[in-house]
Amino acid sequence: MDELGTVLGVWAHPDDETYLSAGLMARAVRNGSRVVCVTATRGEGGSTDEERWPPSTLAAVRTAELERSLEILGVREHRFLDLPDIDMGTALPEEGYGAVCELVAKVEPDTVLTFGPEGMTGHEAHKSVSAWATRALEEVGRPGARVLYATTTPEWAAEFLPHWARFDVFLPGTPPVTPREGLAVWFELPEDVLALKVRAILAHESQVRAIFEAVGEEVWWRQMSVEAFRLGAVKEV
Repeated sequence: MDELGTVLGVWAHPDDETYLSAGLMARAVRNGSRVVCVTATRGEGGSTDEERWPPSTLAAVRTAELERSLEILGVREHRFLDLPDIDMGTALPEEGYGAVCELVAKVEPDTVLTFGPEGMTGHEAHKSVSAWATRALEEVGRPGARVLYATTTPEWAAEFLPHWARFDVFLPGTPPVTPREGLAVWFELPEDVLALKVRAILAHESQVRAIFEAVGEEVWWRQMSVEAFRLGAVKEV
């Protein structure tokens, strides 16, 4: 896999970055690359158990979970945009674009990691940050920089989507599926990096504990063991 250079991740909620790019972030940090992570909301609209994690305190819970997760991965630069998290069907306020644009101009990433236009799960907030990251790269990105969109492969989808079906995570038409030959990045996580990723995603206890217990440890580790991105856009030189 080619080096990604300076990496900027643009995501909607705490845990998005870990599910889709924890291995890549940890690898980049180990290789001495700069990694900056941006999270648009604090995820207060995503309670999986309102008795244990009431919406009134969920933002604080998920903030702490994300901080622990990034610490495990070695990512030291992070910013919340503090936009409101409503529900899966509500887009984020357009004011977030200005903040993303400012960060792309300041960080000057070689690689921007984010969702594709479908938002991976169909979540409207995911679609918002995908559009912002792509527009920002086109407007203020450094020449030659790339936006990469998270995706899955046919093999991953065939093996793991049946396990996810009971949780209603993926809306109809999602997740995106890209053949291996169409990928810009295919990263099979080495054992030590995979162990970091599993620790990091389990730090998001309010979001993943029930799913982890339902699918089992063996399936969980296997489904976390690869990360796939397709090319979204390249800033013209």
